Amino acid sequence: MLDSSLTAVNQEPPTILVVEDEPTLATAIAQRLSSEGWNARVVGDGQNAVIAAAQLKPDLIIMDVMLPVMDGLTATRKIVSQRMVPVLMLTARDDEQDKVTGLAAGADDYMTKPFSMRELIARCKALLRRVERAKVIAQNSQNEKILDFGSLVIDPAQRQVKQDGEFIHLTPTEFDLLATLARRPRTVLSRERLLEDVWDWVDASGTRTVDSHVKALRHKLGASLIRTVHGVGYAFEPPTSEPQA
Repeated sequence: MLDSSLTAVNQEPPTILVVEDEPTLATAIAQRLSSEGWNARVVGDGQNAVIAAAQLKPDLIIMDVMLPVMDGLTATRKIVSQRMVPVLMLTARDDEQDKVTGLAAGADDYMTKPFSMRELIARCKALLRRVERAKVIAQNSQNEKILDFGSLVIDPAQRQVKQDGEFIHLTPTEFDLLATLARRPRTVLSRERLLEDVWDWVDASGTRTVDSHVKALRHKLGASLIRTVHGVGYAFEPPTSEPQA
């Protein structure tokens, strides 16, 4: 049965591209996705993933990191450079740096193998909800003022970020996280609050996801823009004290 929150805006069931070279796992994922009423398509390597993403224009991609022909990181970079689509990356190693590398390549979320199908579906639903919510926010943000911090400019309506005059490519999740923090400069937001506002999660077990995305943002924008408040969360520290009118 379809989640009603995923069909309110888009009446067509979501198409999800599964990129996995282990046939048994790929089949299991596809069957579980289909049981939700979603359209699941499967490819077994990164090169075919790039081709399929261009042809199918999926609403979500589940991408394994270790793939033949072209690895998942390279495939993700190619795909998101052509079209913004959320990517849920599957990793075999529970290593923080590997996850940050995946997020820097353009992934929006990650899961470590082995994982439960129940959690996979929950992550997919959260990503799909955020895609639909981003469309609504974009429509409602047409009159929202640009957040101009001098060397850093955030345009909520266009969902664009410029640093020192250069456009910075952010994933949808990275943009939402940055904008959420930047709308309240110097205000500490807890990881749980960020999970709720950005990821649409209420389960605090996902706080490491927040940490990894913050690391990815720091990698792209510099470490000084986001301050860690140990045991609490994060605060945006703008290059200038206040956004310029």
